[in-house]
Amino acid sequence: MSAGISKRSVVIAGHRTSVSLEDSFWAALREVAEARGQSVQALVGTIDAGRGGQNLSSAIRVFVLDAVRAGPLGKS
Repeated sequence: MSAGISKRSVVIAGHRTSVSLEDSFWAALREVAEARGQSVQALVGTIDAGRGGQNLSSAIRVFVLDAVRAGPLGKS
């Protein structure tokens, strides 16, 4: 398992921002998005809309953890 951190650009509500996550979180986020029939971009937008004041990278990590705990890649 790689512990490397990758920074990627995403567009949220028309604004470009960078998100830094460990490679394993990017991979899991991609799997959750695919399981839900969404793009990673769309899923990050959904996470962003519900994060309140939480840091976006942290919100994504918590979302991925919750999705994995919920079962088959967050299909609920």
